[in-house]
Amino acid sequence: MTWRLKTYKYLSSWTFFTQLLILLLIRSYQPIRMQFKVTFIVSALLVAAAPVLGADFVWFSGAGCSGSVIARSPGVTKGQCVFLSNGGSAKSISYSGVPNHANFFESGGKHDVCSNGPTIVTGGGSGCATGPAGFNLESFNFS
Repeated sequence: MTWRLKTYKYLSSWTFFTQLLILLLIRSYQPIRMQFKVTFIVSALLVAAAPVLGADFVWFSGAGCSGSVIARSPGVTKGQCVFLSNGGSAKSISYSGVPNHANFFESGGKHDVCSNGPTIVTGGGSGCATGPAGFNLESFNFS
């Protein structure tokens, strides 16, 4: 007796279901890949937009960013001169989100409203600026 290999005109049911399963798996991964792409793009945009969102400043009554909070200045943009509308001042000002450096101007006379050069220049990032002995800080800007 000789054995012959039978050839079928159609795929066997096992082969058919295996291929169908593979196709379904490939299709089901497409939304996941799309979610990763969207998440990556949104993350990149947020990182790029962080400097545009502005920096945050908090005015304090005591040195070293201590004491009571006098005011908050959130979302300040580059080059904007910020000062208290009531003509007040603070002994110290904390900052965060500053890209390059912050300029702080002392209260009284020729330095009011970001005039005639800063009294204190700090680096970027976060920190605290305290006015010199006998002076408060009246205004600031950053770049």
